[in-house]
Amino acid sequence: MPLLLGCIADDFTGATDLANTLVKGGMSAVQVIGVPEDKLPDADAVIIALKIRTAPVADAVGQSLTACDALTAAGAKQLFWKYCSTFDSTDEGNIGPVGDALLKRLGSGFAIACPAFPTNGRTIYLGHLFVGGALLSESGMENHPLTPMTDPNLVRVLSRQAEGGVGLVPFNTVEQGAAAIRREMTRLTESGRRWAIVDAVTDAHLMAIGEAVAPHALVTGGSGVAMGLPENFRRAGLLPARADADALPAAKGAAAVVAGSCSRATLGQIGVARDHVPVLELDALATPDAAAMAAQALAWVEGKLDAARPVVIAASATPDKVAALQAKLGRDAAGALVEEAVATIAAGLVERGVGRMVVAGGETSGAVVTRLGVTSLRIGPEIDPGVPWTYANPTGLHLALKSGNFGARDFFLKAFDHG
Repeated sequence: MPLLLGCIADDFTGATDLANTLVKGGMSAVQVIGVPEDKLPDADAVIIALKIRTAPVADAVGQSLTACDALTAAGAKQLFWKYCSTFDSTDEGNIGPVGDALLKRLGSGFAIACPAFPTNGRTIYLGHLFVGGALLSESGMENHPLTPMTDPNLVRVLSRQAEGGVGLVPFNTVEQGAAAIRREMTRLTESGRRWAIVDAVTDAHLMAIGEAVAPHALVTGGSGVAMGLPENFRRAGLLPARADADALPAAKGAAAVVAGSCSRATLGQIGVARDHVPVLELDALATPDAAAMAAQALAWVEGKLDAARPVVIAASATPDKVAALQAKLGRDAAGALVEEAVATIAAGLVERGVGRMVVAGGETSGAVVTRLGVTSLRIGPEIDPGVPWTYANPTGLHLALKSGNFGARDFFLKAFDHG
């Protein structure tokens, strides 16, 4: 099976989100954890999941270029650089530098940046990113512990990170369809712009943008803009019909949720779960020791595990508690503490018979998948927009890696009706 689309994602939940979009578009997709030492798996799309969203820029660029080289060597006809639909990146951060490095490695001079995902409330209008009805800077993302987003104007944000000028393909142009979008991108390129933020308010906009970037060597954005890419390969006669792209082996074992995300969505999901299933909320501020937190959780879970309903173990916290923990330990140490604790808990749950697990939070998912020794994820059916079940190799575990901001309020309950 020839590799059509090679993808690089800056965290593990984002990789799964992208793979889910491609599978719904009829592509077979496999997510691999890091750059494999041997041959890439056979699939229409391979997504290399890296843990680089908050890594030092040089590390993020180096890992991304290694992934790029592996994907192009395997014959990928187009590359996709996936980052969060809330454009998570400080001014010193990685979206622009990684994009610039990939453009240079591919010998290309222009790319779009479009993190829009209307189904999950992420829309771009006149270059401004909205989350639901709020500007990005008023959505709660301004309080993110690692990548606070205080400027909703993506043209300004990307201009502070990327080389070359950043232009805008505005709403009125996008409304006219793929041909108009292509003309505007050509005009921007001829005027010396290296990047373009592209407005998108509906899925129809994303499909038109996807069609417009068919000849581009590199596409960047959230998973939403990938909606239009499978059809490009289908029109070119490269993608056959696939009716079972999301089929997984049967799930077995007990059910559990582990959460490290501090997003509003995840906090709300914990609140709903509290009324229906056993929930343990850990307090990293009171117990700033990963081993002690894990021991507490694994002692609590004894006698509570079964396949009919999940247990929920959360190290999530409100913004004021996160700020207090960061003040006490430092930002990086605070994040590492929670990741270590949740990863240890997840490993302990698997040892105790958990076979289906939801992990909430991008950084948390990276830590858990690494601790469990997962090398690749086969993408299965979608639970909520952007979050599918996956089958983890070589463990046989069913995993759902949920971005902190994704999922309905009852996500932790209904996920196990789909598994």
